[in-house]
Amino acid sequence: MSVTTSPADGFRVWAPTPQVIELVLDGERFTMQRDASADGWWVALDGDTPRVAVVGADYAYLVDGEGPYADPRSRRQPDGVHGPSRVVESSPTPCDGTGWRGRPLIGAVLYELHIGTFTEAATFDGAIERLDDLVALGVDAVEVLPVNAFNGVWNWGYDGVFWSAVHEAYGGPDGYRRFVRACHDRGLAVIQDVVHNHLGPSGNVLPRFGPYLSDGAGNTWGSSLNLDGPDSDEVRRFIVDSALMWFDEYGVDGLRLDAVHALRDTRAVHLLEELDAAVDALAADLGRSLTLIAESDLNDPKLITPRGPGGAGGYGLDAQWSDDFHHALHVALTGEVSGYYADFAPLTALSKVIEEGFFHNGTWSSFRKRHHGRRLDLERTPSWRLVVSDQNHDQIGNRATGDRLAATLDDGQLAIAAAVTLLGPFTPMLFMGEEWAASTPWQFFTSHPEPELGEATAKGRIAEFARMGWNEADVPDPQDPETYRRSILDWSERSRGRHATLLTWYRRMIELRRTVAAFTDPAFGDTTAIADEATGSFVMRRGSAAVAVNFGTAPVDLSLRVGDLLDSFGDVATTASSLRLGPHAVAILHL
Repeated sequence: MSVTTSPADGFRVWAPTPQVIELVLDGERFTMQRDASADGWWVALDGDTPRVAVVGADYAYLVDGEGPYADPRSRRQPDGVHGPSRVVESSPTPCDGTGWRGRPLIGAVLYELHIGTFTEAATFDGAIERLDDLVALGVDAVEVLPVNAFNGVWNWGYDGVFWSAVHEAYGGPDGYRRFVRACHDRGLAVIQDVVHNHLGPSGNVLPRFGPYLSDGAGNTWGSSLNLDGPDSDEVRRFIVDSALMWFDEYGVDGLRLDAVHALRDTRAVHLLEELDAAVDALAADLGRSLTLIAESDLNDPKLITPRGPGGAGGYGLDAQWSDDFHHALHVALTGEVSGYYADFAPLTALSKVIEEGFFHNGTWSSFRKRHHGRRLDLERTPSWRLVVSDQNHDQIGNRATGDRLAATLDDGQLAIAAAVTLLGPFTPMLFMGEEWAASTPWQFFTSHPEPELGEATAKGRIAEFARMGWNEADVPDPQDPETYRRSILDWSERSRGRHATLLTWYRRMIELRRTVAAFTDPAFGDTTAIADEATGSFVMRRGSAAVAVNFGTAPVDLSLRVGDLLDSFGDVATTASSLRLGPHAVAILHL
């Protein structure tokens, strides 16, 4: 079953406002006809039948004599976002020979990676060479930063303009298919990061064809999509079709939906609810598990509340990020309390997040200067529906120098971060290289070919951090190729020094998560967390198991009935009724 409209099915394009649309196919021009059965659609005919789209053919569209412009639904841009589109095979991807039927999110450990900096090769094939290392680490799914087409060679991927075309420098559609197949061969699920809240600044052809963009206010990154105005039915269909394409044509297992709080939608049925229903239908048709994860700063349980009859209930998504977890743990580890970290200054903030999922669940946010969030229904919401991390691409890359925790914390503090994240009640996600305390930063980098756009990006970045007290000379130029190169992982360092020590610890934490039942229990009620502000001690109980931590710089003694010491990092001593933790030490216990 093919669920999307692709050039391989014939040349069709939605353009409700132009008067004339012409297809430019391998250098020849053909006038297209309005499709009487589909309002706003045009079709290229050969006589009375649709013109055949041959795989490998290059094509584009002239819109009222202007252009040519690439296909908004393009699957491949071999010459970049300003070149023509190319027809690719779009038949569904079967799980031939793998027996792969998907991987549910519950119990999983995620691993976030960026194809362009994961390896020196900066390609899908290069990433395949490192998948066995991820299997040895113990992760269950890779979460891949956006891979759709953007202008330039390297970029974070959030400035894409062709949402259904795979970035050519990474390996294009064929390379991506090989990558997904290689992951499945190894038992790894693939969660693809997608951006539907804005488009990049270069190569966006959508406004040439129709009212894809909203006339109202935009968002932080650019113009919002037209989700609720006139002609928004087809814009929503465009987004849903692109999302379904990753599942149907490439075989991915999940989507991470970028910044859904920036989706401006006032319709009775929200786009996310519509998307969730479409994905559920496709999952039933394909016979495998498909997952939707939202990134949102709203702290709104509606995202993961099941859909109900007649619009009752929520949007039905499988999971959402909880940045509150990151903020609370980051403050406990680093002591940073500027900006949005201020509310998380007390160690009890981490306790609240562990027990309730969100810190801001209707509470006052000093950063926003208003109340924020809503309480989770802890009895009906399993804890695995919240995805958490102690580091991720945003929280590292949006620091002025892109410094990781490893740049400033000692080994004990990094071990604490791993234990609390991996053995906590939520779905944990690691950021590439975290597991060995990678020494490479992950900085904000771009490669805009347009000089004026590159200059504007660099100046904007420098000005942003100047307001926060950084000197201009200390902020890397995102257009400098060295900024990108510094961000590429150095896999050779894993076998030496602190890198090898931390890698062993991460593997052990994932092993404990998998072998100690208490650490995979998805019930909020079975998890408690007690913090002592004076000493910096923190004890997270998960049923019959516990993680005891000393965030402080002086030894602490805890009254605990210790059963088995499953593992520890740092200076740890136990008796039957007590536990002594040295500075920045952590112990994993059976009680």
